[in-house]
Amino acid sequence: MRRRDFIYMLNAGVAASMLSKTAFGRVSRGRSAVARMQEELAYHTIQSITFGDVRMQYPRFVGKNARLDVHGFGPRISICTITTDKGATGWASLRGSRSDAQRIVPVLVGKKLSDVFQIDLGITDDQYLPFDIALHDLAGVALNKPVYALLGRETPFTTKYYSGMIYFDDLEPAHAPGGIDKVLANCRYDYDYGYRQFKLKIGRGHRWMAQKDGLARDIEVTKRVAAAFPDCEILVDGNNGFTVNEFTEYLEGIGDTPLFWIEEPFHETIQDYRRLRDWMAKANVKSLLAEGEADPDPALLGQLMQQKLMDVHISDIEGLGFTNWRKLMPKLIQYGVQASPHAWGSLLKTYYTAHMAGGLGNTVTIEGVTSTSDDIDFSAYTIKEGKLIPPDAPGFGLKLLR
Repeated sequence: MRRRDFIYMLNAGVAASMLSKTAFGRVSRGRSAVARMQEELAYHTIQSITFGDVRMQYPRFVGKNARLDVHGFGPRISICTITTDKGATGWASLRGSRSDAQRIVPVLVGKKLSDVFQIDLGITDDQYLPFDIALHDLAGVALNKPVYALLGRETPFTTKYYSGMIYFDDLEPAHAPGGIDKVLANCRYDYDYGYRQFKLKIGRGHRWMAQKDGLARDIEVTKRVAAAFPDCEILVDGNNGFTVNEFTEYLEGIGDTPLFWIEEPFHETIQDYRRLRDWMAKANVKSLLAEGEADPDPALLGQLMQQKLMDVHISDIEGLGFTNWRKLMPKLIQYGVQASPHAWGSLLKTYYTAHMAGGLGNTVTIEGVTSTSDDIDFSAYTIKEGKLIPPDAPGFGLKLLR
């Protein structure tokens, strides 16, 4: 059996197991248990909402992808903190702009927590979306439960964890490019950190190199990383930088190198994804197809899922919203599609995803955005055997250091 076939069969088995555990393995919670938790939330009234920011620091300079220029050393992220009259405090990154969120503050302040958050649903009104994740954290703190337990699991599902930080490192710095050895060195750092999956950005020929040269470099990088780390799985992300023909040429070029998944090789259409699926079937190329990050069209994604042209849904955990992801998951299970919310840019999003996966399952892998921060204590989260383990601390288990 070729290594590519073995990896695919392994992934398919994991996928079936995850679907089964998610559909039938959740902890059974009676209505009375949920009602008791909801009553406990009713003791809390939202007293104040404040805003701030935190700084994330990547361990290295992150370069280009197929469409965007360099990503730098890490972002500054807007956050909100919600406090109740009983002294419970929850915080999280802010969805959208601070100015939009500030307009909603008078609506939330003075409301009972039970009126704006329901255990089996999440936020009760879409207008609360800027505070969606913070309200999940606050509910967990108020109930002294981790967020994954609010979603129904006393012991969380755990899943694979990939490094999402391997960009076109061979092209940087511009005055003295490091070449493929730089990519391999960064993979080694990530391996030592605990990852056993690497997502490689591809599509150098879309903008940064001549198309032929960029394609050749994409192929060489993929093959060399796979050869250097035989116990790891390779994911690739084209950031919509290919045509269908260019991408099938890439797949031909990597030969028997197995890919755990293929992410957004070109802008999604039914016709192009059917062409890709048909080509892959004829060429015996087996890989999961991941879609939904860049400007997601829910109706089109629904058609792709219904027609079995998409295997993994990857809309952003903050962009779609934590509550909306909770609503979406049963539909994914119905379609036989797995989740892996986009988390690039912020380790906070990675950790929010770990709780969603921990509570709902059906998540094939989690995007890692390795970071440190002088503003946040991340130490409660661990990596074990290539999997991300969320803590059993209340809420998301993240503490502000200031």
